[in-house]
Amino acid sequence: MQRIARLLRFWFTFEEPVSRAAYLRHGFALMVVKYLVDAALIWRFARVPWTPWDYLTTGADFQHSKLAVAPAPLLSLLAIWTLPFLWIGLTMSIRRALDAGWSPWFALLFLVPVLNYGVMAMLCALPTAPARDGQRPARPGEARLPSALLSIAIGVGIDLGMVLLSIYGFGQYGISLFLGTPFVVAAISAFVFNRRYAATWRETMELVLLTLAATAGIMFAFGFEGAICLLMASPLAIGIALLGARVGQAIARRDANPSAHALLAVILLPVASPLLESRGAITLREVRSAIEIDAPPDVVWSRVIAFPELPEPSRLVRQMGIAYPRRAHIDGGGVGATRYCEFSTGAFVEPITVWDPGRRLAFDVASAPPPLREWSPYAHVVPPHLDGYFKARRGEFRLVRLTGNRTRLEGSTWYELRIYPEAYWSLFADLIVGRIHRRVLEGIARS
Repeated sequence: MQRIARLLRFWFTFEEPVSRAAYLRHGFALMVVKYLVDAALIWRFARVPWTPWDYLTTGADFQHSKLAVAPAPLLSLLAIWTLPFLWIGLTMSIRRALDAGWSPWFALLFLVPVLNYGVMAMLCALPTAPARDGQRPARPGEARLPSALLSIAIGVGIDLGMVLLSIYGFGQYGISLFLGTPFVVAAISAFVFNRRYAATWRETMELVLLTLAATAGIMFAFGFEGAICLLMASPLAIGIALLGARVGQAIARRDANPSAHALLAVILLPVASPLLESRGAITLREVRSAIEIDAPPDVVWSRVIAFPELPEPSRLVRQMGIAYPRRAHIDGGGVGATRYCEFSTGAFVEPITVWDPGRRLAFDVASAPPPLREWSPYAHVVPPHLDGYFKARRGEFRLVRLTGNRTRLEGSTWYELRIYPEAYWSLFADLIVGRIHRRVLEGIARS
């Protein structure tokens, strides 16, 4: 047990230096273990052969690789399984860079797909630098409050700059914004704070959380984002930021290089952004719901093509601003007719593509209203992500006759999501679409 505990400390913490031989030995062993488990899981659940070359061609974009048709739970499992290896690789790369006399900020390239292989090869080749004081003590003479204010100001400036560059420059709500930015912002804020003040881990966490809160407050106050989307992004941002804070604190305590080397992380983030973002085709996701109704399919059909006014949802739901359905009507009949599903934010225009009375109704979505109205102190706040980053593409109702003159009514919606990481944001999208389904299906059942 002591040997295992020591090994885990070596992998997951910043305590021990990492020599060239140890980096090569542990890195190779971990790569083999990860590959064997990845290949076994992929073959077991997707029946797709997975080779080491696939890592290089895929990078971080499993969802748009040869695994695009794999079950969604498999992709989530692979992502979770990858996380500890990323952390181990990062901690070891930082300590290997320090052992070689290089700036540990250079080791952040380990997190960039494709470039990480070159970084690992270089760190395997670099010899250990001549011995020097590897521990750079913090300067306890610096006051806590001025150090914290400076660190927060630097972090907020980097965060807002990256938000503007990513959204309005690159036109992307992507991995570099939601993963890379909070990690780098927290790492640099924690680094500056711990360089100027002998901070504890609790103080460092508090500083990073204040930095995130200050950034969110500015974005909310100036109308860049609404409260709902900021709240949805916060769990992901906080989790990533705390990891970055640990890295920043460790570098501040161990790196004898000038503090200006931290600028390397600021430069690398926008430069590496194109390698972090999704490059494949957009995934079409399906959300399916069902309900059983005490009526035959012929009766249910009349309510499917056009359902009457639905009762208003709770006050909380209305105040949240998320779009909800109110009523539906149809112009014409059969394929080529147009169904209008009216939501609180506008109407979906849905040309009918399949008309099979009592069995199936399918339609495309020709146009759609905004998916929500943001909470904001301003009358109209329309962040870019409300325009085209979530698109409902088509929908379908299926009616299945059951015994006892009953009907199983199934509803499906297919949508596209252009906000990444898709696995995270699809949790909210699936939840919202599922609640819309239940509201419509229960309304049809009541009518």
